[in-house]
This record gives sequence, C-alpha cells and structure tokens, in this order.
Amino acid sequence: MTEVLTEVSWERNLFVRLQDGTRLATDVYLPDGTAGPWPALMERTPYNKLNSNLVLAAKYFARRGYAVVLQDVRGRHGSEGEWYPFANEGPDGVETLEWVRRQPWCDGRVATIGLSYAACTQTSLAAFDPPGLTSQFVADGFHNYHTASMRQGGALEVRFLIYAFNMALTSREAAVDPAKRLALQRAWADLRSWLKHLPPKEGLTPLRHLPSYERWVLDIWQHGEYDEYWSSRPGYSIEGLYDQHADVPIYLLGSWYDSYARSTVTNYVELTRRKRGPIRLIMGPWIHGTGNMDLSYAGDADFGPDAALGYNDFRLRWFDAVLKGAQNGILEKPPVRIFVMGGGSGRRLAGSGKLDVGGRWRFEREWPLARTAYTPFFLQPGGGLAPTRPPGGAAPSRYAYDPEDPVPTIGGNLSVGHDIMPGGGFDQRGGPHVYGARDTLPLSSRADVLVFSTPPLEEDIEVTGAVVVTLWAASTAPDTDFTAKLIDVYPPSVDYPEGYELNIGDSIIRARYRRSREEPELLEPGVPYEFTITLYPTSVVFQKGHRIRLHVSSSNFPRFDVNPNTGGPLGVDRVTQRAVQSIFHDAARASHVILPIIPA
Repeated sequence: MTEVLTEVSWERNLFVRLQDGTRLATDVYLPDGTAGPWPALMERTPYNKLNSNLVLAAKYFARRGYAVVLQDVRGRHGSEGEWYPFANEGPDGVETLEWVRRQPWCDGRVATIGLSYAACTQTSLAAFDPPGLTSQFVADGFHNYHTASMRQGGALEVRFLIYAFNMALTSREAAVDPAKRLALQRAWADLRSWLKHLPPKEGLTPLRHLPSYERWVLDIWQHGEYDEYWSSRPGYSIEGLYDQHADVPIYLLGSWYDSYARSTVTNYVELTRRKRGPIRLIMGPWIHGTGNMDLSYAGDADFGPDAALGYNDFRLRWFDAVLKGAQNGILEKPPVRIFVMGGGSGRRLAGSGKLDVGGRWRFEREWPLARTAYTPFFLQPGGGLAPTRPPGGAAPSRYAYDPEDPVPTIGGNLSVGHDIMPGGGFDQRGGPHVYGARDTLPLSSRADVLVFSTPPLEEDIEVTGAVVVTLWAASTAPDTDFTAKLIDVYPPSVDYPEGYELNIGDSIIRARYRRSREEPELLEPGVPYEFTITLYPTSVVFQKGHRIRLHVSSSNFPRFDVNPNTGGPLGVDRVTQRAVQSIFHDAARASHVILPIIPA
C-alpha cells in the first residue's frame, strides 16, 4: 500500500527476486506531485532500511527530485538468505541495479549512496561495471579489507568481533527466536569479559547461534595471509579490479580518524590514474559514522565549528551537478579538499570540555600533495627524535612485551565498539573510558612503551599525507608485533598542567608478514630485521612549542588482537610467552619515521 506525505510517496517491502531465488526486501521513495521518471539513488544496507536516519535521508532526496531505493542486504532484516558479511554484495547489487532500471519511475540512471558497509556495497558493485551505474558517493569505504580494515599489517582489528556481536542482536534469527535473542543480549552485556578470553573457540561463542556469523569471525581471525579468501571476493578486495571498475563520476569521502582513511585515499589515487571520472576526494577530521560528519569534534579533540560538513546537503550538491547539470561549483573547484587539523588554542573549550585543536579546510589539486617534502626523523639513543642520523655504536633500546598485559587502546581510527574503545583524538593516558587501563597514568609511563620526542618546535610544521615508520628491531620470540603511534604533545597549561598527548595516527606490523603478506616467515630470535609500519594518512599542524612524539611498543588492545609470540597458527594458539624486544637506533640501523612535511 502506498502512503503519501505532502511531498513524498513511498512503497515498502517490494521484493527483488535474484537469480538464485533469494528475495531482497526493498523500499522505494518517490517525489510526489512532480512528473517522472527520475534518476534513482540506491542504498543497500545491513542496518535496516527502516533505520530513521536512512528514511529521513531518503525523504530528503525524494523531496528534491530523486527516486530513492533502500534495500536490506541478503540475510538481514526483511531480506531472505544467509548473511556472510560483505561476500555477496557485488553480484546482489548488480541484479538490484538491473531491477531499478526496469522500473517505470526510473529514467535509466542509477547512482549509489551510503557509508561504511553501504560503501562496500557500492564499490564491490562498481567492480562489475554494470550498465546504468551513473554516479557514486562513497563515504568511509574499503579497498582491501585485509590491508586496511579487518586486518592491518597482518594483525586482526578486534572491532570486527565486536561488530559481529552487535549485528547478532539485530539478526533475523534473534528477531524470531526469543531464546536466541536473550542469549545474544546477555553476550553483548558481557562483551568486556569475552574480550578477555580470545581467540574465540568454534562452537563455544555466543555466535554459535548464528553459524554464518561465527564462521565469518573465525575466518577473518585465522586467515592471516592475503590468500584467495581475500583476493577472490570483490566485497573484500578490489585491489586487482581497478581497471574494470566503472568509469563514472565518484565522490570519495573519508575522515582522518576513520577506520577507512587509508582505503579512501588509495581508491582516489588508483581511480584517478585510470578513469576520466570526474573523481573527487574530501577528507575531514571526524570519526566513523554518518552523524559524526556533522560534528565539530572526534573523541576529545574539537576542530572548530567549520569542521562540520552538512552531510546530506553536500551529497545533494554532488548529485545535482553530475545528474542534473547544476552549476553549483562542486565540479569547478580543485578535486581534493582536506581539513588541516591544528592551530587552536590548546585550551579546554568551555561547554564541551574538549581540547581546542582547531583547523581549517583547504583545496588541493592532487593527492598526495606534489610539494610534499618527505623528511626522515631518526630515533635517537636516550629518546630523542631528530632529522639527524644517530651516532654509530649506540646500544638498542629494549623492553619486555607480555601478551597477558597489552598496552590499552586510547582513541584512534575506529568504527565500532565506541563504548569499549572510543575513536578519535584523546590524551594518551588511562582513565575510566580506557578498556584495560590499570590507572590514570600516561601510556608513556609504561615500561613496554618506548618514547621518542623532538625538542619543543621552533616553528609550525604541517604534516599531510601517509606517515611511514621504519624500525630495525629484534625479538627473543619467533613471531611478535611492533606498533607505532604518532603524537602531538601540547605544552602544559592551566587546563592541562601535565600537557596533552594527542594521538594523530597509529598502526602495527606482525613480524611474520614483514616481507610478504602472502608468505609468512618467522623470526630467528635475536636477529635484527627491518620492519615497515604504515600509519593511516593525516593532515595536522604541529604548532610552535609542541613536540612531535613517537610511541613504539608491541600491542594496542583491543584495537588489534594480541600476538602470543609463539609463532603458532593465528587465531588458534592459546599459549603465550613473554618477549624481549630490541629497537636499534645507530648509524647502520637507523630506525626512523618519515613525515610528509608541507613547506610553509
């Protein structure tokens, strides 16, 4: 039955029948009182097509002359089938797009919208280059889940276990079975305890009630190598599919504190090399999620009122330009727009109580920026960080890594589980908001965190681009992890008498994947090796009087799974061993961080 609002009419629970017989529940929102057909905007989601934010956005665009299609993906909410996350979205999207094109209210042009999972549904669809795909607005999307999201540097991002627990609560199975629903609700309430008992055991987790959910968690946990599991699915990696990717106008939106920041800029680089587009990129200072792009802050860091985007208005300008020919300036301006963080007062803002980081928007003509000066800062004996090479013969810095006592996660590029590990910028010290924190002391006080800092800066330094850390290191274990975290150290003030250590970016490398993500190679204990840790891209001004700081350690939990140091099979070994780690900083083995500095 069609219901009518003043400006929008809609029809719910239409079913798109796929070739394998699966029916996907689909809602359609149409402009009311204007003559069609219209260009269609399609969003495919696992988060319920009746989600209020999605419905409001659908009506927003329908009121402005677009047909809008919202669909529950296979196995979720109103749609039939089994949900194995991300795996079927390319083919299912192609069939849905064909259905949309055949409808009398569609003028034959279909654009796609959506964020996160709904960005995956777009990109995996575009990898098939389907007829009728006309444009995309891809927000916080993937390019390779093994390289930059589910896994990173060979380590697993534990937030996807949290994601599976969360999605189980709204599963079709829980909706129809009260006993399963109660079990999953109890599991969610006990999530902090479940995180203390990892890796998960097959058939013995709360997800056993949903076999495809549990199978997925075990698969991504145990597939450490970049093998066919990852490379053969367009919903998991499009790394080898850029040449066949649809050549249509695409706007890519990302965030410096988002878990897909690296993928967003990678997609921009690879698509602009191959396609006519136009391809556009915007990177803001937010964390992951639709509502966060309309906020001025990420975590405890506030970037000023200009940081808020106006998400729907921004997307509308894009589609009006590429689908309706509107001359609204979005195609005429330079193709890259970035938010450069920094420049604020460093005080605590009245009202919000957050750190005043500040920042401003800026247009650029390319990414990475052509004028970048890639500058090495070398780790110095005694904890210094400087552009000069360390002296010869310096003894390495050492620390003990105990998998039973990992360094806790404090902020960063996170997308789910914010009640357990909030994303964004935070002072790097413990507190009630930090899972696993033993106290309120700074992380730099821990014996298993090495700290390397510049002196107070004599002038502002802008860092914009990917930050890469090269470590020369040895371990007493056959396998281990090394982590690196870039920090902006604010000087002491009345509001922050001990200063403020703002996390800018971090990453990890699992030692067995130091040379190849396809072919693991264990360490010979005590032998120095070179490790490369690629942090996510950023844009920040380290202000005069601040310090640039690097933390080096071997864990960051629960963001990343804890390496047991045994060299055993990933996601299976339940024995741990302590390791003594050596970080070299001498002339012959000069560990360093390369900062992409933008000349003043």
